[in-house]
Amino acid sequence: MIAYFNTSKIYYEVYGKGKPLVLLHGFLESSNMWDTILPLLTQKNKVICIDLPGHGKSDFIAEIHTMELMAEVIHFVLESLKVKDARFIGHSLGGYVSLAFAEIFPEKINTLVLLNSTTESDSEERKKNRDRAIRLIKKDARLFITLAIHNLFNEKTKQLHTQEIKQLKEAAFLFPLEGIIATIKGMRDRKDRTEIMKNFNGLKHLICGDEDTMIPKNVSNRVSKKTNSEIHFVDSGHMTVNENAGEMIKILHFIDFL
Repeated sequence: MIAYFNTSKIYYEVYGKGKPLVLLHGFLESSNMWDTILPLLTQKNKVICIDLPGHGKSDFIAEIHTMELMAEVIHFVLESLKVKDARFIGHSLGGYVSLAFAEIFPEKINTLVLLNSTTESDSEERKKNRDRAIRLIKKDARLFITLAIHNLFNEKTKQLHTQEIKQLKEAAFLFPLEGIIATIKGMRDRKDRTEIMKNFNGLKHLICGDEDTMIPKNVSNRVSKKTNSEIHFVDSGHMTVNENAGEMIKILHFIDFL
């Protein structure tokens, strides 16, 4: 399905019936990342999968894809579907957007699950790495995408996921470069939302990878403690859905999503 945010195309799909559940993918991904667990989630949920701006089949919409702007996009889609409130699972970037949504539209979200994500803003070193990434994209976008996607997976088991890595790369090669750069700028500039999650009144969980180098265990443990959020660790890298769907499904059963 297509919704037009101003004049920009935003792609989304709706599956199943039940309580609304919004799935937001990570950077250089699309709503296809949920395909492994989607059939189970649709058994008792109305699942809304959205391609974030500049990703999948959605248009690039601004020079900087701020978390606030992308939250406005999600709100626009939910309004068009007449969804009053929903549960959210946000992977990495999708978690940042979910937190912004929780800040701007607190009445529209009742459960918040951060998957391989954090409430914290970028460190100064990470911001410099984002700027280096932008320079590399302008020089050799395919090299950047290849390196970035390889780094998402656990080094120890990467060879088991060659097909998923290939599919992610081939899809990301088609994303507009302006959209990739705009999203990097948005992630670089995002604010810390630890207090937002701490004060969130609904159910809140962190699902984390034991071998996640993007969001290390010490960061996840710190966020869990500061925000009083339940934390679950999975034997995976940053791509828990791809690397260990079985363990993630058990967690989703535990928190009553399945």
